[in-house]
Formats: sequence, structure tokens, C-alpha cells
Amino acid sequence: MTALIKPTEVLQLYKSLIRYGKNLKLTDQKFYLRRVREEFRANKDLQAPEKIEFMYKKGKSLLEKKRLV
Repeated sequence: MTALIKPTEVLQLYKSLIRYGKNLKLTDQKFYLRRVREEFRANKDLQAPEKIEFMYKKGKSLLEKKRLV
């Protein structure tokens, strides 16, 4: 059984990824920020809890590892 990810958690992840992107030094900030926005826009209509959880974990791991995928 998958845990339900709340919309507020997704919004918090988005904000964290944007904040992280604004502090990048060795990576193209514009590219990173554009990719984050594109990913969130492309997945805004996801309904399947499994897919939502997968994408959420993908974003969280990016923040934890501090590296781009």
C-alpha cells in the first residue's frame, strides 16, 4: 500500500527545489529551474497515487543527494 502524498507536501517540495536551484553555483541555474518547472507542469494532472508517490520520491532524493539526475 502506498502512502498518500498531500498537495501541501508537493507544494513544499516544489518550493524547496526552486530554493535549492537558486543556490546552485556549478550548474546552470536557468536550466535547472526550467527543468523543475517543466516536470511539475507535466505531472500536475497525475491521478494515480503510485505515480504521484514515485515522482515525489524522485524530487526528494534529488534534494537529499544534492545532485541533478
